[in-house]
Amino acid sequence: MKKHNFYAGPSILSEYTINHTAEAVKDFAGTGLSLLEVSHRSKEFVAVMDEAQALVKELLDVPEGYSVLFLGGGASLQFAMGPMNLLRNKAGYLDTGTWAANAIKEARLFGDVDVLASSKDANYTFYPRLHADYECPDGLDYLHITTNNTIYGTELREDPTVTCPLIADMSSDIFSRPVDVAKYDLIYAGAQKNLAPAGVTLVIVKDSALGQVERAIPTMLDYRTHIKKGSMFNTPPVLPVYSALMTLRYYKEQGGVKALEKLDLDKAAMLYDAIDSSRLFIGTARSDSRSIMNVTFVMKPEYAELEKEFVDFCSARGIVGIKGHRSVGGFRASLYNALPVESVKVLIEAMTDFQKAH
Repeated sequence: MKKHNFYAGPSILSEYTINHTAEAVKDFAGTGLSLLEVSHRSKEFVAVMDEAQALVKELLDVPEGYSVLFLGGGASLQFAMGPMNLLRNKAGYLDTGTWAANAIKEARLFGDVDVLASSKDANYTFYPRLHADYECPDGLDYLHITTNNTIYGTELREDPTVTCPLIADMSSDIFSRPVDVAKYDLIYAGAQKNLAPAGVTLVIVKDSALGQVERAIPTMLDYRTHIKKGSMFNTPPVLPVYSALMTLRYYKEQGGVKALEKLDLDKAAMLYDAIDSSRLFIGTARSDSRSIMNVTFVMKPEYAELEKEFVDFCSARGIVGIKGHRSVGGFRASLYNALPVESVKVLIEAMTDFQKAH
Protein backbone atom coordinates (compact mmCIF):
# COMPACT_ATOMS: atom_id res chain seq x y z
CA MET A 1 0.00 0.00 0.00
CA LYS A 2 1.27 3.46 -0.87
CA LYS A 3 2.03 5.54 2.21
CA HIS A 4 1.01 9.17 2.51
CA ASN A 5 3.55 10.70 4.88
CA PHE A 6 2.34 13.65 6.96
CA TYR A 7 4.95 13.37 9.72
CA ALA A 8 6.26 16.68 11.06
CA GLY A 9 9.90 15.68 11.14
CA PRO A 10 11.79 13.65 10.30
CA SER A 11 9.47 14.02 7.39
CA ILE A 12 8.85 13.13 3.79
CA LEU A 13 11.65 13.53 1.27
CA SER A 14 11.32 13.61 -2.50
CA GLU A 15 11.84 10.38 -4.40
CA TYR A 16 14.59 12.24 -6.24
CA THR A 17 16.49 12.76 -2.97
CA ILE A 18 15.88 9.26 -1.65
CA ASN A 19 16.85 7.49 -4.88
CA HIS A 20 20.00 9.50 -5.50
CA THR A 21 21.11 9.18 -1.88
CA ALA A 22 20.52 5.41 -1.99
CA GLU A 23 22.67 5.15 -5.11
CA ALA A 24 25.44 7.13 -3.43
CA VAL A 25 25.31 4.89 -0.38
CA LYS A 26 26.23 2.02 -2.71
CA ASP A 27 28.73 3.91 -4.90
CA PHE A 28 29.50 7.57 -4.33
CA ALA A 29 30.46 9.57 -7.43
CA GLY A 30 32.02 6.56 -9.12
CA THR A 31 34.64 6.19 -6.40
CA GLY A 32 33.77 2.57 -5.67
CA LEU A 33 33.19 3.64 -2.06
CA SER A 34 29.95 4.13 -0.20
CA LEU A 35 28.91 7.64 0.77
CA LEU A 36 28.90 6.23 4.31
CA GLU A 37 32.65 5.57 4.23
CA VAL A 38 34.07 8.23 1.93
CA SER A 39 36.53 10.79 3.26
CA HIS A 40 34.97 14.18 3.78
CA ARG A 41 38.28 15.61 2.59
CA SER A 42 38.03 13.88 -0.78
CA LYS A 43 37.65 16.11 -3.78
CA GLU A 44 34.33 14.41 -4.55
CA PHE A 45 32.76 15.33 -1.22
CA VAL A 46 34.30 18.81 -1.11
CA ALA A 47 32.49 19.36 -4.41
CA VAL A 48 29.22 18.27 -2.74
CA MET A 49 29.65 20.79 0.06
CA ASP A 50 30.61 23.59 -2.32
CA GLU A 51 27.63 22.96 -4.61
CA ALA A 52 25.18 22.70 -1.71
CA GLN A 53 26.30 26.05 -0.33
CA ALA A 54 26.13 27.64 -3.78
CA LEU A 55 22.60 26.32 -4.40
CA VAL A 56 21.33 27.69 -1.08
CA LYS A 57 22.68 31.08 -2.11
CA GLU A 58 21.06 30.78 -5.54
CA LEU A 59 17.65 29.53 -4.40
CA LEU A 60 17.31 32.05 -1.57
CA ASP A 61 19.09 34.87 -3.41
CA VAL A 62 21.57 35.29 -0.56
CA PRO A 63 23.40 38.63 -0.94
CA GLU A 64 27.12 39.22 -0.67
CA GLY A 65 28.49 39.38 2.85
CA TYR A 66 26.71 36.25 4.09
CA SER A 67 28.07 32.76 4.69
CA VAL A 68 26.17 29.50 4.28
CA LEU A 69 27.09 26.74 6.71
CA PHE A 70 26.09 23.12 7.25
CA LEU A 71 26.53 22.29 10.94
CA GLY A 72 25.61 19.58 13.42
CA GLY A 73 23.51 19.80 16.56
CA GLY A 74 20.14 20.66 15.09
CA ALA A 75 18.23 23.89 15.59
CA SER A 76 18.34 23.21 19.33
CA LEU A 77 22.08 23.91 19.35
CA GLN A 78 21.43 27.14 17.45
CA PHE A 79 19.21 28.30 20.34
CA ALA A 80 22.48 28.68 22.28
CA MET A 81 25.02 29.18 19.50
CA GLY A 82 23.19 32.22 18.11
CA PRO A 83 23.17 34.25 21.33
CA MET A 84 26.66 33.02 22.24
CA ASN A 85 27.94 34.71 19.07
CA LEU A 86 25.58 37.69 18.82
CA LEU A 87 24.13 38.61 22.23
CA ARG A 88 26.14 41.29 24.00
CA ASN A 89 23.64 42.68 26.50
CA LYS A 90 19.95 42.26 25.72
CA ALA A 91 17.83 40.54 23.07
CA GLY A 92 14.15 40.52 22.23
CA TYR A 93 12.19 37.34 21.52
CA LEU A 94 8.70 36.55 20.31
CA ASP A 95 7.20 33.63 22.26
CA THR A 96 5.19 31.80 19.63
CA GLY A 97 5.39 28.18 20.72
CA THR A 98 7.43 25.40 22.27
CA TRP A 99 10.56 25.89 20.21
CA ALA A 100 10.51 29.66 20.63
CA ALA A 101 10.23 29.12 24.40
CA ASN A 102 13.22 26.78 24.29
CA ALA A 103 15.21 29.41 22.39
CA ILE A 104 14.33 32.00 25.04
CA LYS A 105 15.53 29.69 27.80
CA GLU A 106 18.91 29.18 26.14
CA ALA A 107 19.43 32.86 25.31
CA ARG A 108 19.02 33.79 28.97
CA LEU A 109 22.31 32.00 29.67
CA PHE A 110 24.13 34.74 27.75
CA GLY A 111 22.31 37.99 28.52
CA ASP A 112 19.03 39.67 29.30
CA VAL A 113 16.00 38.61 27.28
CA ASP A 114 12.82 40.62 26.81
CA VAL A 115 9.81 38.62 25.65
CA LEU A 116 8.26 41.34 23.53
CA ALA A 117 5.07 39.50 22.58
CA SER A 118 3.54 36.12 23.30
CA SER A 119 0.50 34.04 22.43
CA LYS A 120 1.06 31.56 25.25
CA ASP A 121 -2.08 32.60 27.13
CA ALA A 122 -4.09 31.69 24.02
CA ASN A 123 -2.36 28.30 23.73
CA TYR A 124 -0.25 29.70 20.89
CA THR A 125 -3.20 29.75 18.50
CA PHE A 126 -2.02 32.93 16.76
CA TYR A 127 1.22 34.61 15.75
CA PRO A 128 1.73 37.70 17.93
CA ARG A 129 2.96 40.93 16.38
CA LEU A 130 4.75 43.71 18.19
CA HIS A 131 2.76 46.22 16.18
CA ALA A 132 2.63 47.31 12.57
CA ASP A 133 6.28 48.26 12.08
CA TYR A 134 8.01 45.91 14.54
CA GLU A 135 9.85 48.78 16.21
CA CYS A 136 12.38 47.30 18.62
CA PRO A 137 12.90 48.78 22.09
CA ASP A 138 16.16 50.68 22.48
CA GLY A 139 19.23 48.68 23.36
CA LEU A 140 18.36 45.34 21.79
CA ASP A 141 21.17 43.44 20.13
CA TYR A 142 18.64 41.55 18.01
CA LEU A 143 15.07 40.34 17.72
CA HIS A 144 14.54 36.58 17.45
CA ILE A 145 11.51 35.07 15.71
CA THR A 146 10.41 31.51 14.96
CA THR A 147 8.73 31.83 11.60
CA ASN A 148 6.73 28.59 11.72
CA ASN A 149 5.48 26.88 14.86
CA THR A 150 5.28 23.21 13.99
CA ILE A 151 3.32 22.04 17.01
CA TYR A 152 0.65 24.74 16.96
CA GLY A 153 0.30 25.31 13.23
CA THR A 154 1.00 29.05 13.11
CA GLU A 155 3.32 30.89 10.75
CA LEU A 156 4.67 34.32 9.91
CA ARG A 157 4.81 34.41 6.12
CA GLU A 158 6.65 37.70 5.78
CA ASP A 159 10.06 39.19 6.47
CA PRO A 160 9.38 41.89 9.04
CA THR A 161 11.14 45.21 8.74
CA VAL A 162 12.56 45.88 12.19
CA THR A 163 14.70 48.55 13.79
CA CYS A 164 17.30 46.11 15.15
CA PRO A 165 19.14 43.05 13.81
CA LEU A 166 16.87 40.10 13.12
CA ILE A 167 17.38 36.37 13.76
CA ALA A 168 15.00 33.65 12.59
CA ASP A 169 14.51 29.98 13.24
CA MET A 170 13.09 28.79 9.89
CA SER A 171 13.39 25.08 10.58
CA SER A 172 9.98 24.06 9.31
CA ASP A 173 9.26 26.55 6.53
CA ILE A 174 12.62 27.21 4.89
CA PHE A 175 12.34 26.97 1.07
CA SER A 176 8.55 27.34 1.20
CA ARG A 177 8.65 31.03 0.23
CA PRO A 178 11.13 33.61 -1.02
CA VAL A 179 13.08 35.20 1.84
CA ASP A 180 14.66 38.65 1.94
CA VAL A 181 17.86 37.40 3.51
CA ALA A 182 19.28 40.93 3.72
CA LYS A 183 16.82 41.66 6.55
CA TYR A 184 18.45 39.04 8.78
CA ASP A 185 21.73 38.72 10.62
CA LEU A 186 21.16 35.00 11.17
CA ILE A 187 18.81 32.36 9.75
CA TYR A 188 18.98 28.76 10.90
CA ALA A 189 16.99 25.65 10.08
CA GLY A 190 17.11 22.03 11.12
CA ALA A 191 17.15 20.03 7.89
CA GLN A 192 14.65 17.31 8.79
CA LYS A 193 11.57 19.21 7.62
CA ASN A 194 12.17 20.56 4.13
CA LEU A 195 15.74 19.68 3.23
CA ALA A 196 17.36 16.43 4.38
CA PRO A 197 17.41 13.68 6.99
CA ALA A 198 18.08 14.75 10.56
CA GLY A 199 21.72 15.36 11.37
CA VAL A 200 22.57 18.63 9.66
CA THR A 201 21.51 22.23 10.24
CA LEU A 202 21.50 24.99 7.66
CA VAL A 203 22.89 28.33 8.87
CA ILE A 204 22.99 31.60 6.94
CA VAL A 205 24.89 34.27 8.84
CA LYS A 206 25.90 37.86 8.11
CA ASP A 207 29.66 38.00 8.33
CA SER A 208 29.84 41.54 9.71
CA ALA A 209 27.59 40.61 12.66
CA LEU A 210 30.28 38.32 14.07
CA GLY A 211 33.16 39.14 16.38
CA GLN A 212 31.25 41.76 18.35
CA VAL A 213 30.88 39.95 21.68
CA GLU A 214 33.49 40.08 24.41
CA ARG A 215 32.97 36.57 25.79
CA ALA A 216 35.26 33.73 24.84
CA ILE A 217 33.51 31.38 22.44
CA PRO A 218 34.48 27.69 22.27
CA THR A 219 36.08 26.92 18.94
CA MET A 220 33.34 24.57 17.76
CA LEU A 221 30.61 27.07 18.69
CA ASP A 222 32.14 30.06 16.90
CA TYR A 223 30.56 30.66 13.49
CA ARG A 224 33.84 32.13 12.28
CA THR A 225 35.53 28.76 12.77
CA HIS A 226 33.14 27.11 10.33
CA ILE A 227 33.18 29.98 7.86
CA LYS A 228 36.97 29.83 7.70
CA LYS A 229 36.93 26.07 7.10
CA GLY A 230 33.94 25.95 4.73
CA SER A 231 31.83 23.86 7.14
CA MET A 232 34.67 21.32 7.23
CA PHE A 233 36.42 22.23 10.50
CA ASN A 234 35.43 18.83 11.83
CA THR A 235 33.91 15.83 10.05
CA PRO A 236 30.54 17.03 8.75
CA PRO A 237 27.41 14.82 8.64
CA VAL A 238 28.24 13.53 5.18
CA LEU A 239 25.04 11.68 4.30
CA PRO A 240 22.60 14.45 5.34
CA VAL A 241 24.68 17.05 3.50
CA TYR A 242 24.60 14.93 0.35
CA SER A 243 20.84 14.46 0.71
CA ALA A 244 20.48 18.21 1.17
CA LEU A 245 22.33 18.74 -2.11
CA MET A 246 19.96 16.35 -3.86
CA THR A 247 16.95 18.23 -2.45
CA LEU A 248 18.42 21.56 -3.53
CA ARG A 249 18.97 20.24 -7.05
CA TYR A 250 15.39 18.97 -7.06
CA TYR A 251 14.08 22.36 -5.92
CA LYS A 252 15.96 24.06 -8.74
CA GLU A 253 14.50 21.60 -11.25
CA GLN A 254 11.00 22.34 -9.93
CA GLY A 255 11.41 26.02 -10.74
CA GLY A 256 12.84 27.36 -7.49
CA VAL A 257 11.28 28.69 -4.33
CA LYS A 258 8.49 30.69 -5.98
CA ALA A 259 7.22 27.57 -7.75
CA LEU A 260 7.41 25.60 -4.51
CA GLU A 261 5.49 28.30 -2.69
CA LYS A 262 2.63 28.16 -5.19
CA LEU A 263 2.32 24.40 -4.75
CA ASP A 264 2.46 24.73 -0.96
CA LEU A 265 -0.22 27.42 -0.93
CA ASP A 266 -2.47 25.29 -3.14
CA LYS A 267 -2.08 22.21 -0.93
CA ALA A 268 -2.78 24.16 2.25
CA ALA A 269 -5.83 25.90 0.74
CA MET A 270 -7.32 22.54 -0.23
CA LEU A 271 -6.96 21.11 3.26
CA TYR A 272 -8.09 24.23 5.12
CA ASP A 273 -11.17 24.42 2.89
CA ALA A 274 -11.99 20.82 3.79
CA ILE A 275 -11.58 21.53 7.50
CA ASP A 276 -13.63 24.74 7.41
CA SER A 277 -16.49 23.07 5.56
CA SER A 278 -16.51 19.97 7.75
CA ARG A 279 -19.14 19.09 10.32
CA LEU A 280 -16.64 16.98 12.27
CA PHE A 281 -13.36 18.90 12.22
CA ILE A 282 -12.26 22.36 13.26
CA GLY A 283 -8.92 24.15 12.83
CA THR A 284 -6.97 25.21 15.91
CA ALA A 285 -4.88 28.11 14.55
CA ARG A 286 -6.44 31.52 14.07
CA SER A 287 -7.21 32.12 10.40
CA ASP A 288 -4.78 35.04 10.07
CA SER A 289 -1.89 32.96 11.44
CA ARG A 290 -2.38 29.60 9.76
CA SER A 291 0.70 27.72 8.67
CA ILE A 292 0.90 26.27 5.18
CA MET A 293 3.46 23.74 6.39
CA ASN A 294 1.72 22.29 9.46
CA VAL A 295 -2.09 22.19 9.44
CA THR A 296 -3.46 21.55 12.93
CA PHE A 297 -7.06 20.56 13.61
CA VAL A 298 -9.23 18.65 16.08
CA MET A 299 -12.61 17.02 16.25
CA LYS A 300 -15.41 19.34 17.27
CA PRO A 301 -16.08 18.92 21.01
CA GLU A 302 -19.19 16.80 20.54
CA TYR A 303 -17.17 14.28 18.49
CA ALA A 304 -13.91 14.33 20.48
CA GLU A 305 -14.20 10.67 21.40
CA LEU A 306 -13.76 9.78 17.70
CA GLU A 307 -10.18 11.08 17.41
CA LYS A 308 -8.42 7.75 17.89
CA GLU A 309 -10.87 6.06 15.56
CA PHE A 310 -10.08 8.61 12.85
CA VAL A 311 -6.32 8.03 13.22
CA ASP A 312 -6.92 4.29 12.79
CA PHE A 313 -9.23 4.97 9.83
CA CYS A 314 -6.49 6.98 8.14
CA SER A 315 -3.84 4.39 8.89
CA ALA A 316 -5.91 1.78 7.08
CA ARG A 317 -5.69 3.98 3.98
CA GLY A 318 -1.93 4.41 4.19
CA ILE A 319 -2.11 7.86 5.80
CA VAL A 320 0.59 8.18 8.47
CA GLY A 321 1.84 10.92 10.76
CA ILE A 322 -1.37 12.90 11.27
CA LYS A 323 -1.64 12.45 15.03
CA GLY A 324 -1.09 15.79 16.73
CA HIS A 325 1.90 16.49 18.94
CA ARG A 326 1.57 14.83 22.34
CA SER A 327 1.42 18.23 24.06
CA VAL A 328 -1.68 19.39 22.15
CA GLY A 329 -3.43 16.31 20.79
CA GLY A 330 -5.80 16.34 17.83
CA PHE A 331 -4.32 16.12 14.34
CA ARG A 332 -1.46 17.66 12.41
CA ALA A 333 -0.91 17.28 8.69
CA SER A 334 2.52 18.49 7.61
CA LEU A 335 2.51 19.62 3.99
CA TYR A 336 6.21 19.98 3.28
CA ASN A 337 7.55 20.56 -0.22
CA ALA A 338 8.04 16.87 -0.98
CA LEU A 339 4.44 15.95 -0.16
CA PRO A 340 2.48 15.42 -3.40
CA VAL A 341 -0.95 16.94 -3.96
CA GLU A 342 -2.25 13.39 -4.31
CA SER A 343 -1.59 12.76 -0.61
CA VAL A 344 -3.60 15.83 0.40
CA LYS A 345 -6.49 14.62 -1.73
CA VAL A 346 -6.33 11.18 -0.10
CA LEU A 347 -6.49 12.78 3.35
CA ILE A 348 -9.43 14.98 2.38
CA GLU A 349 -11.24 11.94 0.97
CA ALA A 350 -10.65 10.09 4.25
CA MET A 351 -12.05 13.04 6.21
CA THR A 352 -15.12 13.15 3.98
CA ASP A 353 -15.75 9.41 4.18
CA PHE A 354 -15.27 9.35 7.95
CA GLN A 355 -17.77 12.19 8.31
CA LYS A 356 -20.30 10.32 6.20
CA ALA A 357 -19.89 7.26 8.40
CA HIS A 358 -20.65 9.25 11.53
